[in-house]
Amino acid sequence: LYWLIRMGRREQDGLDPMAAEFEAELPPEMSSGRALLLLGIGLLVLLFSSRMVVWGAVEIAHALGISDLVIGLTIVAIGTSLPELAASVMSALRGEHDIAIGNVIGSNIFNILGVLGISGIILPYHLDQEVLGRDFPIMTGFAIALFAMAYGFRKPGSLGRIGGALLLAGYVGYLMVLGAASLQ
Repeated sequence: LYWLIRMGRREQDGLDPMAAEFEAELPPEMSSGRALLLLGIGLLVLLFSSRMVVWGAVEIAHALGISDLVIGLTIVAIGTSLPELAASVMSALRGEHDIAIGNVIGSNIFNILGVLGISGIILPYHLDQEVLGRDFPIMTGFAIALFAMAYGFRKPGSLGRIGGALLLAGYVGYLMVLGAASLQ
């Protein structure tokens, strides 16, 4: 909370370098109305296409007898993350790494604190032992690994191809663990 207030004050004083960088990258010839229209169309396409992927994959997984927990941890998670993936890839290709990183971290923080918090307020729910014993420690481990890689040992503040490949390999390994657990 302190950090958010501090950043807000810096932005009001015109000291926020990220805001200045973002404003410098905006094309001056595009009107705000057109930008809002394109944003709306893009969000609708992303929302619709990610929902279609999730619905189709869930039906296939149910037909194969895969548990709802594994479906949620894999198919639904990937499907609902497709918009973040698209935005992060486009940001990275444009060299806007701050947007890519901010998108991923912000989405994860909101999912953990906002989505789970709101869901818990509406209807308290029980966490399976699998989630507490397997998935929470793995999630925490990946967060620590990302922090260590991004903090950097050779080049602080960067995440290179090797780090990205290691994170992706870790996710594939996690999927294999889930697959093996669902077969038991």
